[in-house]
Amino acid sequence: MRSTRLAIATAALALAAAACGGGSTGGSAGGGTAAAPGRTGFTPPKVEALKSLGAGEGQVNLVAWAGYAEDGSNDPKVDWVHPFEQATGCKVGTKTAGTSDEMVNLMKTGEYDAVSASGDASLRLIASGTVAPVTTDLVPNYKDVFDGLKLKPWNSVNGVAYGVPHGRGANLLMWRTDKVNPAPDSWSVVFDPASPYKGALTAYDSPIYIADAALYLMATKPGLGIKDPYALDDEQFQAAVDLLKQQKQNIGEYWSDYTKAVQAFKSGDTVAGTTWQVIANLVKADKAPVEAILPKEGATGWSDTWMVAAKARHPNCAYKWLDWIISPKANAQVAEWFGEAPSNAKACEQTSDKTFCETYHATDESYFSKVHYWTTPIAQCLDGRTDVKCKDYSEWTRAWTEIKG
Repeated sequence: MRSTRLAIATAALALAAAACGGGSTGGSAGGGTAAAPGRTGFTPPKVEALKSLGAGEGQVNLVAWAGYAEDGSNDPKVDWVHPFEQATGCKVGTKTAGTSDEMVNLMKTGEYDAVSASGDASLRLIASGTVAPVTTDLVPNYKDVFDGLKLKPWNSVNGVAYGVPHGRGANLLMWRTDKVNPAPDSWSVVFDPASPYKGALTAYDSPIYIADAALYLMATKPGLGIKDPYALDDEQFQAAVDLLKQQKQNIGEYWSDYTKAVQAFKSGDTVAGTTWQVIANLVKADKAPVEAILPKEGATGWSDTWMVAAKARHPNCAYKWLDWIISPKANAQVAEWFGEAPSNAKACEQTSDKTFCETYHATDESYFSKVHYWTTPIAQCLDGRTDVKCKDYSEWTRAWTEIKG
């Protein structure tokens, strides 16, 4: 728990700007799982995937979220970089990025070989030809990745894999049990305009939070026809924006810094709102009376993807890193340090806390089937519609500024 506190403290601002991953279609650049039916992709530039693995080049340069490439400098006991270097001969250079925009810009310089891209960065990197498809047959540990994370819209396009899954988590509803009664089972507690908790509600501070409103409208206003919270036409988008403007009157504070979210729930200034499992764990560890659930409408969520640069100078070492970071031991280490469900099913046998995977629902696919992972909204509707245009992420960003005033 102490290491989790340290990790999340450094990673919180990175995640605040991230919008990490989304849910359906797929296929393997190098064989493996066949494409699943689902959301329509787009046509990215033609970039060749690595066909065979050669000797390492002795170096790999990464762009990563804080906490994803630990080398013992933050905590001597937390180090999966040096063992990788010793095992492969590939020396790791890591640039920690604070936002998805920064990640995209860094990758476009051509100086980096791989990136732990979030969902609001991954499609941009694919569409610009900045990253290449990944031949998953060259990543042996990929076979043990949970099927629920393979070949999804944030890590594949039109049946082609563009990376390997790193981990996942859901955006939960948390409340103070001594302040909120009865116990909620729905997001209505944060979206009801007549909420008795006005001024004590919280919401995640990011344009991607518009999807949370869209998800709630999917359940409560089926007439809008929302099938995917990241594929919103003009009418659907406006309904979500209007709901959030209405909600703004009841919000005490938006959060992006995890430490502020923890403190707000501990003090009772916040009594209900969006959270992550790790935040709930920390608040409970500090003896504050809270509970957190996945509400009946489902929830949004996130998963990051390790991707390889189209013009990587060290492609063999990059592939070796992809395989290492999703290997059971390393994946268990990063999951526990960061506070997320691992992507490799065998990682659960390697966690120091033997209840970790149960707490984070790592093996519970029925749980994650209710999670709509963050993905990049684009003009070509991700739900397959071709008769309308959907609002892209730039329009979500403009609307979020307007919502917050």
